[in-house]
Amino acid sequence: MVDVIKNLQVIKKRVAESAMKTNRKLDDIKIIAVTKNVEVERILEAIQGGIDAIGENRVQEALIKYPLIEKEIEWHMIGYLQRNKAKKAVEHFDLIQSLDRISLAQELDKRGKQQNKIVNVLVQVNVSGEESKSGISPEETVEFIKSLSDYENILIKGLMTIAPYTDDPEETRPYFARMKGLFDEVHKLKGRNIDIEYLSMGMTNDFEVAIEEGSNMIRIGTGIFGERNY
Repeated sequence: MVDVIKNLQVIKKRVAESAMKTNRKLDDIKIIAVTKNVEVERILEAIQGGIDAIGENRVQEALIKYPLIEKEIEWHMIGYLQRNKAKKAVEHFDLIQSLDRISLAQELDKRGKQQNKIVNVLVQVNVSGEESKSGISPEETVEFIKSLSDYENILIKGLMTIAPYTDDPEETRPYFARMKGLFDEVHKLKGRNIDIEYLSMGMTNDFEVAIEEGSNMIRIGTGIFGERNY
């Protein structure tokens, strides 16, 4: 049986140790508990252990869990978002981490207007260039963000990326370092719908390297909940 509370304590200790290397502390790093295929009971355990934000990959799965989790927590959409799911995503998620194309931005802005809501988003960057991953290329990211300036119901809160999976986390360091450079560049952008705050990068297998390279938001699933059946 997976001990969610114990796992969380271990993760927090490792986060704190990694944060110290860049003169930060545990509270400077936001931990998103990735709850894909995780039962509500175990999600509630994680919340009891101090988690205040959960990340779902699919809108449909989130809609099932949403009414069962009455705690005041943040809901993050971290998976690929189809335009036909945008209405429900805007209704239920506090941050959409996977904005990766203009057509989705248009839909989110439209749904935000309809619901009288500002839609907080992260722009997903495909830093590795892998065809299997979604995201804007690093070279196009700044111009992409500038192109969103007319969308009044979207607020750009930062960047998100997924590094290539590798058995050696050190191999992810160049990708995370490049993202930090891009984040610093984006941070200088001015605009009414730009409020850069988060660099979301790092998962169970590589979050320590990500934090050392400047991440302030990590997405942890297996490290908290153990292996899941997909």
